[in-house]
Amino acid sequence: MKEGLIAVRPVQPVAPWLGGKRALARRIGERIAAIPHTRYVEPFVGMGGVFFRRPARPKLEVINDVNRDVVNLFRILQRHYQQLLDVLRFQLYSRADFERLRATPADQLTDLERAARFPYLQKAGFGGMGKTFGVSYDQPRWSLSKVEPLLEAVHERLEDVLIECLDFGECITRYDSRPGTLFYLDPPYWGHTDDYGKDIFSEADFERLRGLLDGLQGQFILSLNDRAEVRELFAGFAMEEVSLNYRASGKVTPARELIISGL
Repeated sequence: MKEGLIAVRPVQPVAPWLGGKRALARRIGERIAAIPHTRYVEPFVGMGGVFFRRPARPKLEVINDVNRDVVNLFRILQRHYQQLLDVLRFQLYSRADFERLRATPADQLTDLERAARFPYLQKAGFGGMGKTFGVSYDQPRWSLSKVEPLLEAVHERLEDVLIECLDFGECITRYDSRPGTLFYLDPPYWGHTDDYGKDIFSEADFERLRGLLDGLQGQFILSLNDRAEVRELFAGFAMEEVSLNYRASGKVTPARELIISGL
C-alpha cells in the first residue's frame, strides 16, 4: 500500500448493477492501491463495484453518477440510514408491489421512498437493472434481514465521502484541478450505451472522454470491453487484456476486457 493511503475494510455493494465489476474488482483495486494519489474520484460509480471493494483510501474520495436514483440512495444511506431502514421494514416481496413501485414516477416519491425503492427493484428484479420481477426457487430475491448488513456497512463506509451528481466531463474537469488525483472510470460498455437509459451516454461521449484523458493532470484507470473500436480510440495509452467469465441466470459467458491507463 502506498504511503498516505488509509486502510479500510472492503464491503459489498448493496445491490446488483449491470456491468458491475465483481470479477475485476480485486485486480483493479490492487492497481489503484499501487498508485500514489491524494484524491480518488469515480465519475461513473454505479453501485460502487470497485469503490467499495478497495482496501485503502486517500483523505478525499469523490463518487459521482448521472443516475439520480444511484446518487439519492448513497446520500440517504450516508445521512439518513436509520430512517431508510424504517421505510424498508414495510416493503413486501411480491410481484404486485414490484410492478407498482416500478410504475410510480420518481417525482411522486419522497427521497426516502425513492432510496428504499431502488435497492428493492435491483434485488427483486432480474438482470441487475430492476426492470423485470425475478423469482429464485432457492431463496427469496428480496430479504431485508440479508440486505440490512450490507446497507449498514455501506453507510459506515460512506462517512466523509463526497457525493456528486454531475455529467462525467464536468466531474473530471472539476476534480482535475491539480496533480495527485486518481480517476477510476467505468463507463457503459462500447455497443451498450443505451443499457442504462436513453441519451445518458453515447459513442460521441467516448470521444469526449478520450479528449479529457489526453489533457489530464492526474492519473487514471479505465475499464472497458475489448473491442476493436475501443483499441483504436484509446491507442497510445497502456492496455492490459483480461479474460474472465461472467455468470448470469446460471450461464457462464466468457468475456474479454481492457484495463487502460496512462503511460
